[in-house]
Amino acid sequence: MKTNIPFLSSFLVASLLMPAALAKEPQDSPLPNDKPQNKVQIALLLDTSNSMDGLIDQAKTQLWKVVNTFAEAKRDGQTPFVEVALYEYGNNGLNIANNWIRLVEPLTRDLDEVSKELFAFRTNGGDEYCGAVIQRALADLSWDSSPKTYKAIFIAGNEPFLQGPVDARQACRDAMSKGIVVNTIHCGSREAGIAGAWHDGAALAEGKYLIIDQDKAVAHVDAPQDKEISSLSIEINKTYLGYGALCREGMAKQVEADRDATANARQGAAVGRAATKASSNYYNGSWDLVDACKDGRMKLEDVPADQLPDAMKAMSPAEREAHLAKMTAERAGLQKKIQELTHQREAFVVEEMKRQAAATGVVTLDQAIVDTARNQAAVRGYSFQTP
Repeated sequence: MKTNIPFLSSFLVASLLMPAALAKEPQDSPLPNDKPQNKVQIALLLDTSNSMDGLIDQAKTQLWKVVNTFAEAKRDGQTPFVEVALYEYGNNGLNIANNWIRLVEPLTRDLDEVSKELFAFRTNGGDEYCGAVIQRALADLSWDSSPKTYKAIFIAGNEPFLQGPVDARQACRDAMSKGIVVNTIHCGSREAGIAGAWHDGAALAEGKYLIIDQDKAVAHVDAPQDKEISSLSIEINKTYLGYGALCREGMAKQVEADRDATANARQGAAVGRAATKASSNYYNGSWDLVDACKDGRMKLEDVPADQLPDAMKAMSPAEREAHLAKMTAERAGLQKKIQELTHQREAFVVEEMKRQAAATGVVTLDQAIVDTARNQAAVRGYSFQTP
C-alpha cells in the first residue's frame, strides 16, 4: 500500500551509514572480570512506508513491554541482558543505493536512545525489500557466537516478502545457519501473507509466521497501581549520578523518554517504561556512577573530581563513597517497590488481556513479539514467571 499518508510517530532515526551508527559509546561491553553473561539479541526490521503508520505507533509505545519480556527470565539462575537493534526499510526518504534500508540502531542496551529514535521517526512511500534488509542485519550486527544466546529477527511489513534484488528465502537460510531465528509479521490477513510468501521466511529459519492489525489500538487496561508506578519511575531519576562527557546527553535522553512515555500512558507506555527502569536491563553505565560502579566497570576513586556531579566535587573521598552507597540503596529500594506494584498490576490485568485477545482473534505488535520471544527463548533454557 503506497498511499501518501503523513506520519506522526517514530521508531528508527540514526544513520544507515555504519561508521556513524557504531561511533556511539558502547553500552554492552563485557564486564571487567569477563564473567559469562546470558544475553538476548533482538533485531526489529520495520517497513516504514506510508501505509505503516499504525505499525510504528505500536512500536514506539510498546518498546518497553518487549524488553520487559526478559526482565524476570532466568537461565541457570541468571537474568539475561537484552540488546535491541532497529532497522527501517521501504522508505522513499532513504538511499536507493542501499535498497531503501537504514540501520537506525546497532545492537545496544541504550534503551533511552532507542526510545528517542522511535519518537523522532517519519514514514514515507517506498519499495519494500525484505531479503535485502535481512541480509543487511546479518552482515551489520555484532551477533553473539554462543549457541545458547537467543538471537532473533522480527521483520514486519505488508508487501510481498520476495520483492527486491536479494533472495529472501536464501537470506532466511543464511540466518538459520548463524543460529538466528527469523520471525515474519505480516500486517494484514493470514491468507494475503501466505500468498505473499511471508510464511516461507519463518518456515526456513525456524521462526514463527505472525499476523497483526497494525491499525488496531494497543490494548491497555487501567489498573489501581498505575499512578504510583509512574510516580516512582520519575522519583528514581533522582538517584542517578551523572559523570563524564556523556552526562548531560544521558540525563536529557532519560527525561525525554519519560516524557514520551507519559504522553502515551493510555497505550501503557508509562507503566511499561517504569518496569524497565526497575530491571537490570535499564543500564546507563556510560554516564551514571551507580550503574558503572555497581557492575565493576569503574571505581569511584578513579573518576577525576572535575567529572563528578557538582554535589560530589567538594566532598571528601569517604563522603563520596557514602553518597554513592546511599544513592545505590535508594535506587534499589525504589526498583523493588516498582517491581512489587508491577506484579500486582499484572495480576489485575492479565485475565482481561486474555479475554480481549480471545474475543478479537487479532494481536498487536507487542503481543506478537512477546509471546513468540518467550516461547523461542524457552527452547534455549529460559524460564519465565507467569503471566
